[in-house]
Amino acid sequence: MQHKLNIKRSYDPETPEDGTRILVDRLWPRGESRAKADLAEWDKAIAPAADLRKAFHEGELPFEEFARLYRRQLEESCEAAQFADHVRDLLKQGNVTLLYASRDREHNNALVLKNWLEEKGVRS
Repeated sequence: MQHKLNIKRSYDPETPEDGTRILVDRLWPRGESRAKADLAEWDKAIAPAADLRKAFHEGELPFEEFARLYRRQLEESCEAAQFADHVRDLLKQGNVTLLYASRDREHNNALVLKNWLEEKGVRS
């Protein structure tokens, strides 16, 4: 059985298909309780840099530019390489879900991260 790498809003209800739930935002989701989130991990180091996140959320960067800059950040990060290995290992045991807080389900850091991980051979 092949396990899946998923992305999901942190505010969405937890499901058995989630598997290991990892928050990949730098900031804790507003109004979300830690108990309700039921996270295995919160990996702030893998999140976009604060200035990049702020510029994107304030509308100063279009998504394509945000994605390009975030991918460059990931490429240059030791933590990102370690995170890719970690997720690869977790997928051997079960599903992994990358959680994000953004309201935009089609333009968010978790989507960029998932695509980057898949390009690095971390496959669902």
